[in-house]
Amino acid sequence: MKKIIGTVVLVILIVLALFFLFRKSREGEEAIKTVTVQRGTVAEKALAVGTIEPENEIKVKSTISGIVKDLFFKVGDTVEKGKPLFSVSPNPTPVEYTETLRAMEVSKESFEQAQRERNRKRELFAAKIISPSEMDSAESLCREAELRFRVNREKYELLESGRIKTAGREIDSIVRSPIKGVILSQAVFQGDPVVPLTNYQPGTELCAMADISRMLFKGNVDEIDVGKMSPGMNAEIVIGAIPGSSLPGRLLRISPKATKDGNANLFAIEVLVSSQGPLTLRAGYSATASVKIRERKGVLVVPERLVHTENGVSTVEIKKGDEIVKKTIKTGLSDGLQIEVIEGLKEGSQIVERPPREIE
Repeated sequence: MKKIIGTVVLVILIVLALFFLFRKSREGEEAIKTVTVQRGTVAEKALAVGTIEPENEIKVKSTISGIVKDLFFKVGDTVEKGKPLFSVSPNPTPVEYTETLRAMEVSKESFEQAQRERNRKRELFAAKIISPSEMDSAESLCREAELRFRVNREKYELLESGRIKTAGREIDSIVRSPIKGVILSQAVFQGDPVVPLTNYQPGTELCAMADISRMLFKGNVDEIDVGKMSPGMNAEIVIGAIPGSSLPGRLLRISPKATKDGNANLFAIEVLVSSQGPLTLRAGYSATASVKIRERKGVLVVPERLVHTENGVSTVEIKKGDEIVKKTIKTGLSDGLQIEVIEGLKEGSQIVERPPREIE
């Protein structure tokens, strides 16, 4: 009986040992995976990180001084060219107001005196007492006095009411939109003082606006890539805030001067967004742009992670029957994931993909 039990236990142990050996062998076989060499497209790209900005952003300013009286928009509105944005109420200083009023009164008096002198000369000229040249001089002085009076009167009216009409053109204190675009930001509100734009001062910024139908990607690329780039290259723009977004672009310009960022030299670039599609782009969106430098189509490609390079020699492991052997290859263009194989492999070859090493 003991012999029978011992024999049964021995058989069970042998079966278990064979089972585990077979299982380990199967796991080893399953661990060895292969990747088929096939044809595809490889593109070398330069990556830039930056933001989406309007191509032309305009700072709206006033040409007269005063206080903001009314606003005719909200930030984000689309306005047509020439539409009112702000109403500025003139707010002259007491000295400025007094000087303008006195200048108008003095010029008015001069004009009336010139009129009386001209009328007197006309009577003398009719009586043939004075020459035609004297008559012409009197007419000229009267016209000059009238012009000075009109200028001073218009200055006074502009300070008083904020609106005049001269030479068939209306001049008022309404600040109008210089372009068709979207209001990006507002810098002043009702009751805020406004300093005019002149040759001697920049003036108060009232708001910023832009035509968002033409948007740019503005970012920086490393000096390693900038030497391979040139205006006109195609690009792909991805918006960080819009998952799955991919917009076509075209490289417009590259800065001729680098900026320092730590130990890296970066060059600013601008990429025109060729088509926005159904997306609504907003100024300031974070984005990345991949500028396509070179591209190879219909070439043999393999995953770059399977290529081992040492001392300038690239090798892969291939499966020949039940054996795994190393194969030396010549590589070409890489996009970071796929790499072009120029020599050493054929389409359909099986490359061994080792399982990742476990971290102990």
